[in-house]
Amino acid sequence: MKSSEEKKVFMLLKSVIFYYHGLDDEEKKDLDKTALELDAHVEYAWALDFIAEDYVTAFDRAREFLNNIIGDYQKEKRIELINMVWQANNLKGYVTEMEATAMLKLAKDWNVQKELIELVLA
Repeated sequence: MKSSEEKKVFMLLKSVIFYYHGLDDEEKKDLDKTALELDAHVEYAWALDFIAEDYVTAFDRAREFLNNIIGDYQKEKRIELINMVWQANNLKGYVTEMEATAMLKLAKDWNVQKELIELVLA
């Protein structure tokens, strides 16, 4: 069972990466499925409101928000989160340069760049 904070982190992280280049239908379905699986409808709505507040600055604001929370997470949890986003992006069969750049920025912030690169090369 995930706490509301963990659900917010999951939903915001996935949402902000997907919205970074413009949400497509497959990504929307994945977000809806994740919200259902995590029973995170409230947190999903919160994440969408967070992004809608200002689309242009959404990634930078989310990055700051996530860094304040995730900085306290164990390394394994940070790797799990970056892996979750990588895997979600791979569902559509490709990862855009913008998405990859966003994930690399987060991995650097969370000190898990090496692990993200290993996931990409696997």
